[in-house]
Amino acid sequence: MAAFTEEQVLENLRNVYDPEIGVNIVDLGLVYDVDVADAGDVLITMTLTSLGCPLGPVIVQEATSALSDLPAIGAVDVKLVWSPPWSPEKMSEEARDELGIW
Repeated sequence: MAAFTEEQVLENLRNVYDPEIGVNIVDLGLVYDVDVADAGDVLITMTLTSLGCPLGPVIVQEATSALSDLPAIGAVDVKLVWSPPWSPEKMSEEARDELGIW
């Protein structure tokens, strides 16, 4: 059993912000799934706000780095997917309020 939970992974990922929008990737709805294996390996399935997002590699690296302080973390893999595509409807209510999107 991993020494941390999916919720802890998501909490750490809330420290990773989309630099163009200024909202964290979890509340933006970019993180589609988190899978924590018993050995402590983590697979994050996520997307970006657009296919041509120039800061995509930076966001992926920051997502990986954000998990480094979890106890007994194993390998971290970030899988970028484009289906379903991201849209503002995927944002949390807090993120929509922050950006003035209803």
